[in-house]
Amino acid sequence: MRVAHVITRLILGGAQENTLFNCEDLLRHYGDEVLLITGPAVGPEGSLLERAERSGVPLAVIPALQRAIHPWHDWRASGQLKRVLREFRPDVVHTHSAKGGLLGRAAAWRLGVPAVIHTVHGAPYYPYQSKLAQKFIYVCERWAAKRCDALISVADAMTEMLVRDGVAPREKFTTIYSGMEVDPFLHGEQHRQRMRAELGFGSEVFVIGKIARLFHLKGHEFVIAAAKQVVKLRSDVRFLFVGDGILREQLEREVRDAGLSAYFHFAGLVPPEQIPAYLSAMDALVHTSLREGLARALPQALISGKPALSYDIDGAREVVITDETGILLPPQEVDGLAAAIVRLAANRDEAARMGAEGRRRFADVFRHERMTERIRSVYERVLDSKDVERKAQSRAGDALLL
Repeated sequence: MRVAHVITRLILGGAQENTLFNCEDLLRHYGDEVLLITGPAVGPEGSLLERAERSGVPLAVIPALQRAIHPWHDWRASGQLKRVLREFRPDVVHTHSAKGGLLGRAAAWRLGVPAVIHTVHGAPYYPYQSKLAQKFIYVCERWAAKRCDALISVADAMTEMLVRDGVAPREKFTTIYSGMEVDPFLHGEQHRQRMRAELGFGSEVFVIGKIARLFHLKGHEFVIAAAKQVVKLRSDVRFLFVGDGILREQLEREVRDAGLSAYFHFAGLVPPEQIPAYLSAMDALVHTSLREGLARALPQALISGKPALSYDIDGAREVVITDETGILLPPQEVDGLAAAIVRLAANRDEAARMGAEGRRRFADVFRHERMTERIRSVYERVLDSKDVERKAQSRAGDALLL
């Protein structure tokens, strides 16, 4: 096959890693021709462009393809997308993210690409937006859904939401969990002693980690608020924030003003290949985001044998099962989060049991090879159906001539 992926930015993020693994697998395991089309990777979140180049994934960077809505840039990006796709002549265009998904599907549809696929990595519209923004994005998504052949959700929660809201019919959706390199997480404990020493965590402390960009709606402020309660009851708890972003100075100031500096460590930007080592230093993962499809950090923690404390948003409940693999909490809940942290810190055997159960359930579910196999089967299904349709139309035309 000739497969073109379109994504707005190739920054360090779940959707981006998912897409890059898919491209690499298609090249290595199936011998497909692949082109990854993206905009500039700018910002403090880091970039995956160098990794894509090292792994031999062909790239086309479109400067006008940017995350923010900008009519002039968007019009130019649309034209550039069509030119790139026209030259590549793909059998499949697979789009990701809001801007890349909208412009990519529109361009592929207008060019008559045989199979147009879109992955929903997270809710495209959500309650924390203005009503006007929600309505605008909803209309765009419904329009774009009619211009693709299949939709892939990274969690059942995404499918349920978009079907309920009438964005697309259920038969258009397939749930395929976002894949990753699983083995480093299975063997991450070999790094634990070294990492805890480097981070300044003694063997006696219970480390609560959060892996996320320091950005709006990621919920770091709820962890800080809960920490104020936790340290009054458990002086042996520490907090580790892994990630960087525009809110770093603000969050560091909040920690400092609360007198919690001795309890927090900001690790900054960490390359994806180092995440297993950082997880090894943790005793539990906390996930307090208010908007997420299915955060990669959750299965990564569980596969690493760490329990997860998560707000009940989007696909989190598909992997975080209370008292089995972790504890699920209502969004923005602070008192309950603090109580859950204290509970695990006081019952470390229980925390270990939950982590072990998470590893048992999900180690094989999230392998990137399995993800790519299922995604490619969607491509094949769509292309086969189009081939059958073309043959039927040809037979109908022959019958009319006779």
